[in-house]
Amino acid sequence: MARYTGPVCRLCRRDGLKLFLKGSRCDSPKCAFERREQPPGMHIAKRSKLTDYGLHLREKQKVKHYYGVLERQFRCYFSEANRGKGNTGDALMRLLERRLDNVLHRLSFASSRAQARQIVNHGHVTVNGRRVDISSYLVRVGDVIRVKNRAKSLQLVTGVLAENSRDVPDFLSRVEGAIPEGRMTRLPGPEDVSLPVQTQLIVELCSK
Repeated sequence: MARYTGPVCRLCRRDGLKLFLKGSRCDSPKCAFERREQPPGMHIAKRSKLTDYGLHLREKQKVKHYYGVLERQFRCYFSEANRGKGNTGDALMRLLERRLDNVLHRLSFASSRAQARQIVNHGHVTVNGRRVDISSYLVRVGDVIRVKNRAKSLQLVTGVLAENSRDVPDFLSRVEGAIPEGRMTRLPGPEDVSLPVQTQLIVELCSK
């Protein structure tokens, strides 16, 4: 399945939840979800109630849209989470939270995860002093994410920090200076996930 390239505001309306896919625009009066909360498409009033399968599928789609992963990527994450010990749903969300693009967004180095992917792909950040241009890179405890010491990279990230700085979750720490950097202090837990999701429904769907 190819990556979705249509209006991302339709995804928020489809999932019935603001996914903050357009950065600062989602907090402004221009947000399409605030103006049109109903699902996209025609004949909305005639639509029947979601089936049990539909409820399970909607939870999975919500997570995919939020983190910007494709079906094959999501299946790989689920397989890895299912092989480990403990709660599979919590392990799945932990893997998604450790993605480099998500970490950059949570550190406020990017206004959205889509922008974070672009920043990573263009080589604007390093992990432990080495350039990483793969947005799905899984950050480990103790890893230091630093903006490259060049004018274009610094201008891009400091501009986002000045305009859209947010509170940093407990599993991350941020140092704002001449060269912004962040560190993962511990593995993220269920309480660190900012998306309200019923992971048990996803596990039941993907385990069939």
